[in-house]
Amino acid sequence: MASLLSQSNFISLTTYNNFKPKTTLPSSLVVGTSTTRRFRRYVTVSEQATANSPAVRKLYVGNIPRTVSNDELAQIVQEHGAVEKAEVMYDKYSGRSRRFAFVTMKTVEDANAAVEKLNGTEIGGREIKVNITEKPLTTGSVSLQAGESEFVDSPYKVYVGNLAKNVTSDSLKSFFEKGKALSAKISRVPGTTKSSGFGFVTFSSDEDVEAAISSFNDALLEGKKIRVNKA
Repeated sequence: MASLLSQSNFISLTTYNNFKPKTTLPSSLVVGTSTTRRFRRYVTVSEQATANSPAVRKLYVGNIPRTVSNDELAQIVQEHGAVEKAEVMYDKYSGRSRRFAFVTMKTVEDANAAVEKLNGTEIGGREIKVNITEKPLTTGSVSLQAGESEFVDSPYKVYVGNLAKNVTSDSLKSFFEKGKALSAKISRVPGTTKSSGFGFVTFSSDEDVEAAISSFNDALLEGKKIRVNKA
C-alpha cells in the first residue's frame, strides 16, 4: 500500500511539473480555462493598442510644392481616407516649406489606402513620395531600441559608416542638422547600446542628400572620419 501511495504521489508530482506554467504571468491570469480566455483577450487588446497608435497611422509625404498648405494637403489626402491631422514642415529660419509633411490618418486602413493611391502621383507637377512612418509591431517582435521608434524612413537616404561606438541615433541626427536631416538611426551591437559602426540618415529631397554627402563625407564625428554615401 505504501508503495502504491508513493507511486501515486510521484505520478502527481510529475504531472504537475510537466504542466505547470513556463511563463511568469500575473496571478489573475494563471488559473483554468476562463483564465486562458482572459489571457487571449489581454494579448488581443495589447495588439489592438499597437495597431491603432498614432505612429502606425502617420504618413510621410515628401517632395511636395512649397506652396501647399496644411489645409490643401489635408483635402488632397482625405479623398483616399479620413484625415486626423496634416502638418507641413517649415524651415525655422527662412519660414519656407521644407517640401515634406506628416499626415495622421484616422485608421491604419486609411493610412494604407492613402499610400497605395498617392505614392508616386503628382501635386503641382512634382512627384510625391508617401509612406507610413512606422509599421506596427507583430506578436513576438523585439521592441525597438530607444530612439528608433521615431525614425522616419524616406526614399532620400544616406548610409553613414565608420561610426564610433558611442554615437547614438540622436547624436547622429544632431550632427546632420545643418544638412536638414529628417531622421537618423544607427545599427547597434545586439544586446547593447553600442553602435555597430554604421547608420542611416534620411532627408526630404535629393538635393539635401547630395548636399549632405558633399558636406559630411570624411568629416570627423567623435574623433572618427565618417563615410557618407547614398543608401
